[in-house]
Amino acid sequence: MWNERYSQPGYAFGKHPNDFLVEVIDQIPKGRVLCLAEGEGRNAVYLAQRGCQVTAVDASAVGLAKAQNLALERSVTIETIAADLAKFQIQPNAWDAVISIFCHLPPPLRAQVHRQVVAGLRPGGVFVLEAYTPRQLEFKTGGPPSVELMMDLATLQKELEGLKFSHAIERERNILEGQFHQGRSAVVQVLALNLKP
Repeated sequence: MWNERYSQPGYAFGKHPNDFLVEVIDQIPKGRVLCLAEGEGRNAVYLAQRGCQVTAVDASAVGLAKAQNLALERSVTIETIAADLAKFQIQPNAWDAVISIFCHLPPPLRAQVHRQVVAGLRPGGVFVLEAYTPRQLEFKTGGPPSVELMMDLATLQKELEGLKFSHAIERERNILEGQFHQGRSAVVQVLALNLKP
């Protein structure tokens, strides 16, 4: 599905970074940053422009090729890894930030990935997430068509146990990101910190 979508002309979700990521950019350390399910690279390239050393992971090699093209266009460098998140191992204690923007996974895999995120953050590391909540099915303006792939704050707080939440909210907002995220949307937003020494 994703290779097919990313094979189309243009960028499916646009070339501009996610709004929430832009809002919290000053709270993201300028170190090693891992972007999960990064697709065509809009967020990874933005982070690289801000001085981060970015690794972008996605199951679609087609999307990541476009991410490299976007990086070239913006005169920055990113590392890309084509991998299924079910098989990709997040290195423990290796990342200054992990970014998850609309990375919708089946619940068991999502919980596994989030446990790896907690272990993967260095002391002072930051996790940034925006995802659709089940209410998004009422809006039908983007995201997967399945409620089980959506997220809510209570579940995320359990899955990310060990991190301190400095921003955690379910809200509605207008999203204008390419042709597949368009209009009023129901999202959950998280910024969480690893405060363990």
